[in-house]
Order: sequence, then structure tokens, then C-alpha cells
Amino acid sequence: MSNGDMYEKNHDEIDFEFLGNIRGKEWRIQTNIYGNGSTHLGREERYNLWFDPTEDFHQYSILWSDSHIIFFVDNVPIREVKRTASMGGDFPSKPMSLYTTIWDGSKWATNGGKYGVNYKYAPYIARFSDLVLHGCPVDPIEQFPRCDEGAAEDIRAAQEITPSQRSKMDIFRRKHMTYSYCYDRTRYKVALSECVVNPAEAQRLRVYDPVTFGGIPRRHRYGKHRSKRSRVDGTESI
Repeated sequence: MSNGDMYEKNHDEIDFEFLGNIRGKEWRIQTNIYGNGSTHLGREERYNLWFDPTEDFHQYSILWSDSHIIFFVDNVPIREVKRTASMGGDFPSKPMSLYTTIWDGSKWATNGGKYGVNYKYAPYIARFSDLVLHGCPVDPIEQFPRCDEGAAEDIRAAQEITPSQRSKMDIFRRKHMTYSYCYDRTRYKVALSECVVNPAEAQRLRVYDPVTFGGIPRRHRYGKHRSKRSRVDGTESI
């Protein structure tokens, strides 16, 4: 989700990004958020998937409210971002649209560029089904949300993870997470304010090389390098 077409220099973004797979290794997925043009502060997390996403459809969801962002894969929460006062405008807060794109990130996403895209296999196609948007659409002129009946209440009710969901999220993160910006001391000498540092998690992630498992984008990914597949206007939750 992004509003880069309306806020070129201070846009917000919430991302699910499929990084593909390095030959012989598991498929990987990345989540990230930007707020108010904070592209110099990447908040990426990366995970190995326990399935091949090209073989069948799976459900990828984002819950976005004014206090929480929660990412789900097949209804299992994999990441929770809580808004803190110290984040300020770094927390996405402006109306966004939904985009689905294919973008060549092979210069950083595949072992530091070891496996570039081979365009002899183009065109590349992404398929989606059962898209559901539930929330508060925004008038593009008035820029004011118009919540459908019950949407705001549903969002508030859904933004707290249940004990069962939190248990599943903890298991997922222990088994599948390979990178978190909160433990990247090369990029951030001091963890960003919203990070809750877990020493055991830090020790486990230390074995992974950030370059091997996705690298760090040299510049923000929104813009001319992306080809837009579709767009649905809306805000709040997917």
C-alpha cells in the first residue's frame, strides 16, 4: 500500500514483498513500512516461507489502524508494529491505495545480486484472487474517510492479537524469521525507538548474513522501476 502518487516527498507505505528464492533454498518474503517519507529508515523483516507460493494461492493480509499494523500469512500473524509516540510521522497515517507490482530487485534481493533476472523468460505474471478490502474509503478530492457501517468498530476489535494468535506468531518468528532491522547494528548503531529487543532472538538471527538473505536496498523501491498491475483505492485494512 502506498500514497506515493499523491505525496511524492513524504509518502507512506506498507509492503509485502516476495523476494523469490535463491537456488536450492526456501522462498522468502519481506515486510516493511515507511511513514512520511522516512525511506532512510527501512523497517524490514524477512522470513522463509514454509511453502512454495507459486504452486497454489495463499492468503496475505494487512490490518492497518491508527495504532497497529499486523501482517498475516494464511491468517497467522507474522509481525506486529505498534505505534509509539517516539515514531512520530514514521508511522503510516495518510490515506493509501493498494498496488500490486512486479519489480526487479535482483541487485539486492538475491545474494547481493548474484542471481539477476533473466529476461528471456519474460513476460512475468502475477495472479491474484479473492481480494477483500474492508475499511474506510477516502474521497480523492476531499481527502476525508467515509467509513462503512461497522468498519471502524471491526478494525478496533481486530487490532489486538489473541493469546492463541500470539503463540502462533511467536512460533512462526522463531522458525522462519531470518532478518529484523531491530538487530541490524550495521545500519543502526542504536535500535529504533519502537524496537523491543529480545536477546535470544538477537542471538538466533546473528547467524544470518543480511546480504545473503536480501541485502539492503540502495534506494526506495517506489517509482519508475515498478510497473503497476492494479490499484484499488481505500484505507485502514485489507
